[in-house]
Amino acid sequence: MPKTPEEWLAITTPPEKTKGSLKLFLGYAPGVGKTYSMLSEAIRRHSRGEEVVIGVVETHGRKGIAELVPQLEVIPRQKIDYKGTLFEEMDVDAILARKPAVVLVDELAHTNIPGSKHRKRYEDVLELLDAKIDVLSTVNIQHIESIAPTVNAITGVVVRETVPDWVLRLSDETVMVDLTPEALQNRMKRGDVYHTQKVEQALKNFFRRGNLIALRELALRQVAEQVDRSLSSYMEEKDIQGTWAVR
Repeated sequence: MPKTPEEWLAITTPPEKTKGSLKLFLGYAPGVGKTYSMLSEAIRRHSRGEEVVIGVVETHGRKGIAELVPQLEVIPRQKIDYKGTLFEEMDVDAILARKPAVVLVDELAHTNIPGSKHRKRYEDVLELLDAKIDVLSTVNIQHIESIAPTVNAITGVVVRETVPDWVLRLSDETVMVDLTPEALQNRMKRGDVYHTQKVEQALKNFFRRGNLIALRELALRQVAEQVDRSLSSYMEEKDIQGTWAVR
């Protein structure tokens, strides 16, 4: 019996969106270009007609990032008084009221100031995803909870802000923003990452070449594990029994 137009429509109509998607830009150290890459993608999406807004982007005084920010709508931050000092945090309720298709949320591991809606920025992101808003976000390898102790052993730096591993596993897509250690050190020397007075000390400590090589490997492994999980899920979904030989 031939299908009715309504039956054909039901087959071809995609299922209603139940949750926003999370895309992460992962780096192995500050200055590799995570925020710049996130902004560049957001501007491309905006040019294609997607409704994209900035929830929070930290420029850290970097000229390249500051030049991209004005190309997108920015949701004003919430001002919070804490112990007599005024702080600014992402305004989750304002984003929910605006209800864009996509929102940019920089520095996923950030700890919000007391008085904020949530304690951690990743909790803000979870609420936005539940509201069916897609999120583009950034994170460095040292801020992943299970990896932070290894980073401490490699660099001697205690990582105080972390994101639970399960949050990373929620991401629909993870992009590693890569740069060779030599190129990153050159960016440092040009003053593209930190103010010039901090550069020499940083290059002798966290940004030593050996540290950067080790951190980069940790980030590559993290992305490889995510690819493995995605492939396993795809094979299970499509009932593919064989495997591919990959070296």
